[in-house]
Amino acid sequence: MNMIYKLVKRSGLLSPERRLEFYPPFRAMRIRVLRMENDGRKVVIRLPLNSFNRNPGGGMFGGAMASLADPIAALMCANIFPGNAVWTRHMEIDFIHEARTDLELRFSMDEEQEEIISKTLESKGRATPVFEYGFYDERDRLCAKIINRVAIRPNGYKKSDGALCRR
Repeated sequence: MNMIYKLVKRSGLLSPERRLEFYPPFRAMRIRVLRMENDGRKVVIRLPLNSFNRNPGGGMFGGAMASLADPIAALMCANIFPGNAVWTRHMEIDFIHEARTDLELRFSMDEEQEEIISKTLESKGRATPVFEYGFYDERDRLCAKIINRVAIRPNGYKKSDGALCRR
């Protein structure tokens, strides 16, 4: 994470929504956080279709969707379960319909899933939850379904082979 982003985050000058928009990997994508509720447990982000992410056929380039979908669940888990190293362990994308409009990424973590993750972290010291979310077009049609497995490990966690895993 670059130094300017860290300073902005610590300063409290920007809302969590604006900080996510200025997150360095997302800045060039020109995303817009439309809603963020309950400390990131529910978030809706607009990914605009533009000349930078339009494929030769006129639809949204799948790589643009993957770039936004990849870290969202991990970022939200890092916010909800602080003090842990969090990363995307595995992600699948099912491109259901071609996206020819701006898209909305809709992510949510319900209370039941959060409670299961919390209990797993307490009992096992680590968790690897799976989240399902998606990209929707302007007609509210699911264009891409995301299945994302997130690794949540205590800072300084050592893998079974003795390798140290750090953020």
